[in-house]
Amino acid sequence: MSDQFPPAERYLCIHGHFYQPPRENPWLETVETEDSAAPYHDWNERITAECYAPNGASRIVNGENQIIRIMNNYSRISFNFGPTLLSWLEENAPRTYRMIRDADRQSMLRYGGHGSAMAQVYNHVIMPLANTRDRITQIRWGIADFKHRFGRAPEGMWLSETAVDTETLDLLAQNGILFTVLAPHQCARVRERAENTLQPVLDRLDGAVARWTETPNASVHPNHPYLVRLKEGRSITVFFYNGPQSRAIAFEGVLNNGENYAWRLARGFDPSDPDPQIVHVATDGESYGHHHRHGEMALSYALRFTEDKKLAQWINYGQFLAQFPPRWEAEIVDNTSWSCAHGIERWRSDCGCNGGRQGWNQRWRAPLRAALDWLRDTVTPLSEKTAIGLLKDVWAARDAYISVILAGGSSAAEEAIDQFFAAHAQRPLSPEERSLVLKMMEMQRHTQLMYTSCGWFFDDISGIETVQVMAYAARALRLAADIFGLNCTLLEWQFIERLRQAKCNSPQWKDGGDIYKRLVKPQEVNLEQVAAHYAISSVFGSFPDEAVLFCYTIRRLDYENVTSGRARLAIGRCRISSNLTEETEEVCFAALHFGDHNVTAAVERSTPQDLTAFDDLKQKCSAAVTQANLPEVVRLIDSFFGGSPYSLASLFKDDQRRILRFILNSTLSEVEDSLVKIYEEHASLLHFLNASGLPKPPALTMAAGFAINAGLRRALEEEPIDLPRVRSLISLAKSDGVVLESHALRYLTDQHMKRAMVRLQSKPLEPESLEHALTLARTLRELPFELNLWQAQNIWYDTLIKANRFLLGVEASAAERWRENFLELGRQLSIAVAQLVVEEGSLAGRGMNASLEPEGLALKAMAP
Repeated sequence: MSDQFPPAERYLCIHGHFYQPPRENPWLETVETEDSAAPYHDWNERITAECYAPNGASRIVNGENQIIRIMNNYSRISFNFGPTLLSWLEENAPRTYRMIRDADRQSMLRYGGHGSAMAQVYNHVIMPLANTRDRITQIRWGIADFKHRFGRAPEGMWLSETAVDTETLDLLAQNGILFTVLAPHQCARVRERAENTLQPVLDRLDGAVARWTETPNASVHPNHPYLVRLKEGRSITVFFYNGPQSRAIAFEGVLNNGENYAWRLARGFDPSDPDPQIVHVATDGESYGHHHRHGEMALSYALRFTEDKKLAQWINYGQFLAQFPPRWEAEIVDNTSWSCAHGIERWRSDCGCNGGRQGWNQRWRAPLRAALDWLRDTVTPLSEKTAIGLLKDVWAARDAYISVILAGGSSAAEEAIDQFFAAHAQRPLSPEERSLVLKMMEMQRHTQLMYTSCGWFFDDISGIETVQVMAYAARALRLAADIFGLNCTLLEWQFIERLRQAKCNSPQWKDGGDIYKRLVKPQEVNLEQVAAHYAISSVFGSFPDEAVLFCYTIRRLDYENVTSGRARLAIGRCRISSNLTEETEEVCFAALHFGDHNVTAAVERSTPQDLTAFDDLKQKCSAAVTQANLPEVVRLIDSFFGGSPYSLASLFKDDQRRILRFILNSTLSEVEDSLVKIYEEHASLLHFLNASGLPKPPALTMAAGFAINAGLRRALEEEPIDLPRVRSLISLAKSDGVVLESHALRYLTDQHMKRAMVRLQSKPLEPESLEHALTLARTLRELPFELNLWQAQNIWYDTLIKANRFLLGVEASAAERWRENFLELGRQLSIAVAQLVVEEGSLAGRGMNASLEPEGLALKAMAP
């Protein structure tokens, strides 16, 4: 094939669209526990573990399933990440975030200065359904986010669901975007550019019109870029991806075999076309690992196989466009997308595109969008009116507000806010005016987030994605009432009445209004509720004098914690500030824990006039707790605060579960000890029954399972692992027919190995660190379940890359012993050290030489 398609003229490009919808609680700015993602905390965490992280350190293995290469796939493919997802990764998965950013820099070295990362419209709205003002904000926020993260201006921008119309392309071009990627059926017609033909001369001679070729049914030739001409002489390049190849990757099992994947791509070239060609595919990036287990490994193998066999050259869109400007121009089909056969109807009507639930309809889509449009159009003129005298231009301020969003809760946030006001305020603003403007900007941010496309994509309005967009709308609504002095109850009633037109399929709910009241309203949080959370949490743990709790800062003004037996009282005053809006409130609080799950708390705004009375309350409550007179404490709290409306149920979800686990620990420990004792006393009887093939009493079987698994957990948690005890318990499990809790035990061992490798990485020359890691790795190989040593392997590889630096100056024999033990550690971690090739796109950087070759380690410092 390389003879038929010279690599110099034949190029391949794989694009991955990596995206998850924003999932943050709009009042807390954090992703709360999502039970459907179990055993992970939430879906972002789960998909990061299955896809985003593995693609930054993907494995190629030999026939014995040992690692021979670790690759950063992102450095070779074209990719885009949703800005809101990158924000989550930056905070919650910094190693993965770093690999993504590193990959773009590495790709610039590989692809002639053109980075492989593309920008994306900010929060995945369907652009043709947005008004012009919102489209501009989406593009500008997406560009600003990209520059902030990748340190350069984007050349290309991904459109959500590739939903497009000509106005959207024109706005992209106005903002400096050079190209985008669309599906082949989104092309209407093509013609060769006049600059490349004699057509202009012929046209002048006979008045003929330039000839267009229609491209019905996705018949456009996808191996070339196309220029789309826009208003006022502007233009943008469009790459129409290969549809059949892309569908095969996503839905037809191509990722089951990396070699087949490579050959399939290479067969996409047109042998009759002498021009340079780019065979390119585009799918959801989650295909590589989340939708298809080990799909990232198939991708890595295809990337390497193609290079090794010289089937073609890899390239990204930016480099191909720079080297081979479009010879053809195209017109697009307006109001189309890659995931709806009916254009863009999936996001506004019951078009038939859905998640596949039989008998359900999506007539709820239209009233949901109408309700959100009503809310947006209600706050727009009010924003313009309120901004008079405060802001130079409210919409320019909104576009610039992305700088404040990007600063987030960092130390730079205050500076970013000051710079925002310096640039956009009409005059110096008072603290109250600053807070009002920031609330207005936050309201506008949430009116953007409420249009996230996933809210309409699936089967029912009760889905978590749709509830999420309604929650963003609720946050915008509440802010609007505060900012504009509206009757919140009336505004909310008007919104809910519109949602009632959106009827549910699920019998559990009536309509969108019902869902709003039962699922969205409970998420609402005000400053007093934050104070209640702080008060109750402080009973079960300590806070510093100034603490950040979600998107709030709490400054302790007065605090006392009194304990008597199982009872504990937390009472004090604090100042709570929103880090987003600078809204501040002082409150006094009291929280009383009776024991177990019984907690009562009260919160009230604090004024200087209250201080004397509160000090008196504090003294009386402290004395009553010391005397174990809890009814008196309750009476005192009720009389001062006018009731105690808060309990453990008032806590935000994650802390509620954390505290419940804390409360349950002692109870579970007692139960566990009882079951272990039962098993130990009757183990010989269970052995006899099992050996004789006689029925085993369920109660005794349950006790055995609990005791053996609990014993294994304890043995695996010890430092070092109690290996004889582990062997003994595994033998008992086999003889007594006990099913091991493999997932929990695997997690413990994975974390154990990771901790050992982190210690080694921080102190690589400490003999005990390497010896401990090696002993542990040998021990774990004896366990009767599959281990996930992914993180440990990455750290080993990182350490390998840096080995030459920290071995400098080490005595030769000591260095040799270290190398021998370190390589043996790699073998125990299923790394084929004799075959391993160090990638320039690896986790830890470049430049490793081959000093470990005496051990047979084939290290290649491959220059980019």
